[in-house]
Amino acid sequence: MLKLQVSVVVPTYKRPDLLRRCLEALLAQSLVPTAYEIIVVDDAPTPETRYLVEGLASITRGVPALHYLTAPDTQGPAGARNRGWRFAMAPIVAFTDDDTVPDRDWLWNGLQAMARDDLAAVWGRVVVPLPEAPTDHEKNTKGLERAGFVTANCLVRRDALEAIHGFDERFRRAWREDTDLYFRLTELVGPVAQAPQAVVVHPARKAPWGVSLSQQANAYFDALLYKLHPQRFRQVVRRRPPWRYYFIVAATLGAGVAALAGAGMWAALLLLAALAGIVDFAHERLKGTSHAPAHVAEMVITSAAIPFLSVYWRLAGSIRFRVLYL
Repeated sequence: MLKLQVSVVVPTYKRPDLLRRCLEALLAQSLVPTAYEIIVVDDAPTPETRYLVEGLASITRGVPALHYLTAPDTQGPAGARNRGWRFAMAPIVAFTDDDTVPDRDWLWNGLQAMARDDLAAVWGRVVVPLPEAPTDHEKNTKGLERAGFVTANCLVRRDALEAIHGFDERFRRAWREDTDLYFRLTELVGPVAQAPQAVVVHPARKAPWGVSLSQQANAYFDALLYKLHPQRFRQVVRRRPPWRYYFIVAATLGAGVAALAGAGMWAALLLLAALAGIVDFAHERLKGTSHAPAHVAEMVITSAAIPFLSVYWRLAGSIRFRVLYL
């Protein structure tokens, strides 16, 4: 019997099938069952999710302990994770997502990496298996393998979370809340290290048509992260603004103005320039991805809309958070 060493926090949102897969992997950890607990935080409480967690808890008979919490007054995983780690009883809190499959030795290897007393946190390795011809969405998900500190796979000391008051709940989407936490941990608490032996698998989910359009709203919270950490944002997250987007938008608007002013040749030239930018953007997105007709059509259509949506959300974030974010 070992005392409680780590609490695993899993926020979830209306995905009981994926959550079941994640919990089954967590319940099969090689770490002694009495050394860890699992805390599921339901960001959109549903009976199905609650019955799932309670059913698995009855099977395990409390070893490891499996808790079900709700976060009805929050919006987004930042608030749900805060609810979870504040409930946690262990000195170390491990975070993962409901759509991951933690390796059997994930917690063991994560705790070994946390053995250094000076560390505030560690982040592990995320593996994203892909088909031979992935979609654009699947290719973007693959980017998690190159990412640094992500809450799909990290362990943080509980006292470090207390010192910085956890996640910033102004991040109301599953976007940049982990980067903000990482920046504040390293600036205010202590070093954060890699733990490459602590692995979770993150299968790329099937996405609806045009999912890249709704994802442009992430830029709204990029503006918040930029306001909070301008220098590190440019060093770590995005070195320069997406000038291609601004060029396409400016050329399109310029073509409209020229047409209204009766300058037909200028209107045509500007419109052709915008179209050339869109075609180049679509071509770049199709590199290394599926060339199925439906996917190609999706890339062309969404590539025409993404620059305008991205610029809109950047401006909206700049206004909301009172920062000039390009």
